[in-house]
Amino acid sequence: MSDFAFDVTTADFEQKVLAASHQAPVLVDFWAEWCGPCRVLKPMLEKLATEYGGRFLLAKVNSDENQELSARYSVRGIPNVKAFHNGQLVDEFTGALPEAQVRAFLDRLIPSAAEPLRLAAQQARLEKDFDTARALLADAAEIDAKSEVIRLDLAELEIDAGNADAARAALGHFEFHADDKTRLQALQARLNLMAAGGGADPVELERRLAAHPDDLAARLQLADALALAQDYRAALDHLLAMIRQDRKWNDEAARRRMLDLFQLMAADATLNALVRDYRIQLARTLN
Repeated sequence: MSDFAFDVTTADFEQKVLAASHQAPVLVDFWAEWCGPCRVLKPMLEKLATEYGGRFLLAKVNSDENQELSARYSVRGIPNVKAFHNGQLVDEFTGALPEAQVRAFLDRLIPSAAEPLRLAAQQARLEKDFDTARALLADAAEIDAKSEVIRLDLAELEIDAGNADAARAALGHFEFHADDKTRLQALQARLNLMAAGGGADPVELERRLAAHPDDLAARLQLADALALAQDYRAALDHLLAMIRQDRKWNDEAARRRMLDLFQLMAADATLNALVRDYRIQLARTLN
């Protein structure tokens, strides 16, 4: 047994779990001798505790022998893994999950050593210093090569920089877990906008529209470019203008693009009010 995995009883739970969780997250595995799935999960957790080298601790509680603890923490089925941090229960799962899902659970719980680099890269991206952001993410990936979040960060950076092929490469050949799928879908939607012409120069499109206000193809292209730049309000305004001008144009392309944008914006809860507002405006325009 490693220094990072140990048995715990009711008598030492306070010291080995609650107090220890102020130094590192502690996973408490409630198990029993008769439980088949427990015999699958427990050695996997022990292996991961050793692999993570103290970034989390594993406390193993025999639920039959420590029924008071099981009752205190509402253990109704085993194996039941409960995560403690700073003396508080913060997360849990029940059942013998596959290793990939257990790793995803741990990665949500344990701050990555690459996190400061990720945060610095985000700031550089917002300042449009793409070279610096790219270098920081490369360093972060060396520290945490399996991180899905770093891969998503890189794809978002390349989309912002207008490099569709590099963004697709960042997303390709990688199996994303459920927790990242919403963000993945949003990034893929932005790539679709680029493919539809959203990568065009908005300034040039504005000049084109100023000279030819009825150029619906240019207005749609401009809406895509604005949406790609995440200026959703302006993009939606152009699409509404197209619908008012000719709602049937190009097989109702403007209405369909608005619905696509609503789906894309749904990935960001801060945009919910904007989506509701423009759904109402779309309904009024169509009626």
